[in-house]
Amino acid sequence: MHIPLNRQLLFVAMSGVRIYDQELLRLGLTLPGFVERSRVIASLPSLGLLTLASYTPEDWTVSYREFDQLPENTAQALADEGFTVVAISALTARIEEAYGLARELRNLGLIVILGGLHVSALPEEAALHADIIVQGEGERVWPQILQDLVEGRANPFYSSFGNPEASPAHRIPRYDLLELDRYNRLTLQTVRGCPLHCSFCAASRTISPYRKKPLADIEKELETILHLWPRPFLELADDNTFVDKIWGRSLAALLGRYPVRWFTESDISVADDTHLLRLLAHSGCAQILVGLESASEQTMKGLDSADWKFRKHESYRDRIRKIQDHGISVNGCFILGFDQDDSSAFPRTLEFIDRLELAEVQITLLTPFPGTELRNTLLRENRIPPPDDWNRYTLFDTTFLPAQMTRETLRKEFHWLMKNVYSDDRIAARKKIMKTCLRTATQMKVIP
Repeated sequence: MHIPLNRQLLFVAMSGVRIYDQELLRLGLTLPGFVERSRVIASLPSLGLLTLASYTPEDWTVSYREFDQLPENTAQALADEGFTVVAISALTARIEEAYGLARELRNLGLIVILGGLHVSALPEEAALHADIIVQGEGERVWPQILQDLVEGRANPFYSSFGNPEASPAHRIPRYDLLELDRYNRLTLQTVRGCPLHCSFCAASRTISPYRKKPLADIEKELETILHLWPRPFLELADDNTFVDKIWGRSLAALLGRYPVRWFTESDISVADDTHLLRLLAHSGCAQILVGLESASEQTMKGLDSADWKFRKHESYRDRIRKIQDHGISVNGCFILGFDQDDSSAFPRTLEFIDRLELAEVQITLLTPFPGTELRNTLLRENRIPPPDDWNRYTLFDTTFLPAQMTRETLRKEFHWLMKNVYSDDRIAARKKIMKTCLRTATQMKVIP
């Protein structure tokens, strides 16, 4: 592989998912609470690709596109624009689309680079469809990849795993590459990984170990975003922002200095630090997504390496109330399909959700993503029917053989739960809770 003098590089993001189950897809279109969050996820720009763009030398011409915004006959259109190299990132549920685009681009003589969570977990599979595979944290190897391409000695595989070298100097993601009017929020990352390491989580350690970004670097990114978008809504691209409460207070205080509203994911222990909650309320934190996982306390045993979530389960209601009493809405996430679940898990989950009085709810199906302990276990037990159909790895489609019901029962019971969780009366009740949170948030302006 050798790059001609016109070094034109395109980053292509395949964001969001497309539900495979057509019945659920039709049902979902009638459920506003479900559709709203799905649209938000689909509209998020790829922070990983924007970060790689910042590590690209100035003698390259760099562009960023969302795959769903590209024209028909995509590969030919990109070739006609003169791109030399195309770097693609995709979630598991869209990896087949990424592979298809990669094959078409390569047939036209373009060089294709693939990376992301799925590729990092299954590099051998991805290597069948691309010229270069990036495993792990791309910015650690990206400058070397481009240098090797220019010099005509690029390798087919680059990995940050086991790399003893220090992290490269911080670069601000290339937010300027975005057409900002296409997005309702921007992404900013403050931590990578999660020390809880839940067995089903594809993000906790697939790319990197748990690591916090220096506050000075976060501040630089905030300043850049505010220069482009004076009053932005931010979604922190974190797996668990507030594991470290002391550091978390400093982060919240930093965010509180800017005119931003923001959303993140963390765990229920946020409720245990009243000072942190007050700082979060003052900082413009609109919502925290919390993985509550199951209505059954016994199902929680063994989900994480230290049974941390199991020990917190009985206090969910009190902790949720404390967070929301500070004007911060909680989006509670539940997973159906654990080995302890039979058909009774679905009405039990609905009753539990009602009792918790959450401002928002997200329900998904257990999904054995590549690189997870869950997947390894199910493979050993021959419970993932071959061949893998990555199109089903959406969090809303069945992908394995449940322990106490058939796949069809799991699918139908999930449909029942979806209809009831997102029924008009329950959506209305949650909107009242959300409005209460908003009123409280406007009142909490001074930190004692």
